[in-house]
Amino acid sequence: MASSLNLKSVVVCVPENMIYSKGKPCPSSMRLAGKARSRALNAKFMGQPIIINTTKLQDETGLCSSKTSIHAEASICISRSMQWWKKNLKPNMIEIHSAQELLNSLLSAGDALVVVDFYSPACGGCRALHPKICQIAEMHPNAIFLKVNYDKLKTMCQALQIHVLPFFRFYRGAEGQLCGFSCTNATINKFKRALSKHGNERCSLRPPKGLDELELTNLVSSSQIWF
Repeated sequence: MASSLNLKSVVVCVPENMIYSKGKPCPSSMRLAGKARSRALNAKFMGQPIIINTTKLQDETGLCSSKTSIHAEASICISRSMQWWKKNLKPNMIEIHSAQELLNSLLSAGDALVVVDFYSPACGGCRALHPKICQIAEMHPNAIFLKVNYDKLKTMCQALQIHVLPFFRFYRGAEGQLCGFSCTNATINKFKRALSKHGNERCSLRPPKGLDELELTNLVSSSQIWF
């Protein structure tokens, strides 16, 4: 069954066990879409008016059928209250906007432990885990947490072989990538163990490695970074 999936174009949201791809949102996003449709019928969404065009369909005799086609057009900005991934961020939690920024952040981190958090706003597992990650980041101010929005940086994430969300990769100094795994609230101890194992203070005379050779090669091949 797994072999039938194109892993370059889909990502699984944990623990929903649903494929997240273009046109196939996770359950959380489907619920949001359902609410949006409901509000659309009332001609408003988040207090913003939307235009609803109702067109009756005609059958072969030219008579109008009972079916209608509703087209809602709106420019809707999700309010900050709904943007859970921006809530309760700590000073050591940084949003990444490009592959080059990710690379630069890893190379400039020195010997600090860097945790790269891959998430999607539509992923229910990511949303549920977010408050706990914020708490952990606050408890470990010397670690750096880099947040990567899969939806906005999909090509980069695919090049980095990210197929499951939420997903984490740990990097540190000259050692480069230390580990990578998916984690949910139910398996948060896995995250804590990795943080305890790799979070001890240390000093290396060698420069930070950043991304490994395969990761760099994939990013160059997908035109995400240039040398």
